[in-house]
Amino acid sequence: MNAAREVEVVVIGAGQAGLSAAYHLRRAGFEPDRDFVVLDHSPGPGGAWQFRWPSLTFGKVHGMHALPGMELTDADPARPSSEVVREYFDRYERAFGLRVRRPVDVRAVREGTAGRLLVETPDGTWAARALINATGTWDRPFWPRYPGQETFRGRQLHTAQYAGPEEFAGRRVVVVGGGASGTQHLLELAPYAAATTWVTRRPPVFREGPFDQDAGRAAVALVEERVRQGLPPRSVVSVTGLPLNDAIRRGLAEGVLDRRPMFDRVVPDGVEWRDGRKVVADVILWATGFRAALDHLAPLGLREPGGGIRLEGTRAVADPQVHLLGYGPSASTIGANRAGRAAVRDIRRLLAGEPVAA
Repeated sequence: MNAAREVEVVVIGAGQAGLSAAYHLRRAGFEPDRDFVVLDHSPGPGGAWQFRWPSLTFGKVHGMHALPGMELTDADPARPSSEVVREYFDRYERAFGLRVRRPVDVRAVREGTAGRLLVETPDGTWAARALINATGTWDRPFWPRYPGQETFRGRQLHTAQYAGPEEFAGRRVVVVGGGASGTQHLLELAPYAAATTWVTRRPPVFREGPFDQDAGRAAVALVEERVRQGLPPRSVVSVTGLPLNDAIRRGLAEGVLDRRPMFDRVVPDGVEWRDGRKVVADVILWATGFRAALDHLAPLGLREPGGGIRLEGTRAVADPQVHLLGYGPSASTIGANRAGRAAVRDIRRLLAGEPVAA
């Protein structure tokens, strides 16, 4: 403990949720470097957005919400979203003097003494009275396992490794996954690839009409209920369905989005189904999503028997000093903003010795 640097709050992660939390800490009177620190393992501003593929232009992004206190204006929809958001986050950090420390890898968070949590990094240990974890999911791509996967002679990659459609020119590509990334990959790949095949575990659900506030609240409530029960959260998109826009309609009409059920095994030259059907492939692209990057919190023992971390609002039920942002219902950009404000309000009560909200 003697070597640990003491602060009131440590924020881990400087994506949308982490920056929102830092903004609300400043608004509440907390000073960066004195009262709180923001630790980010990325090389520069931009959160996970800085790693997105170049062909994901800002105009293709679904529901990017501005950070609190600074609108994102005049963004060119034709520019890569990685560039637009990186520059916006950089301006935001400087405008509000958030003094994000990077690159800093948090190895573990564990209980300390005197009511503090120890946040261990290669650059030393921080001792905090409260923790806001906003590490997102980008660092934990989910790779399903299927029989024969290791025998495939072609290339396998995940969305996290996707750099654009040009590298698949003339290749036969199987895209796995029914979310937004899977459909975006297919629509981009189709003009380049020799052939594309789309497989998903469940039939995709396409959403007609506008997604209004009532529908949004209902979707978030479904995700929030799982978190309250201590179950691993599902993504908001998984309960809202995919927006049926003009690009999706064209993909359906042209047969690009002709979904097949999930294959049963991988073979050296493709994939096969139990009934004998086979697709020959050069590439399997796993657009199978991500899981919450929470391994560093394992020493705190927050997980429930169901596999998730049970929350009340953003607060971990097992440890009221810990708040999770960008987890479950706060995984959307607008949800992250609201969660940042709520977490700081709760932490102020905790530090003042007041009862935390039930």
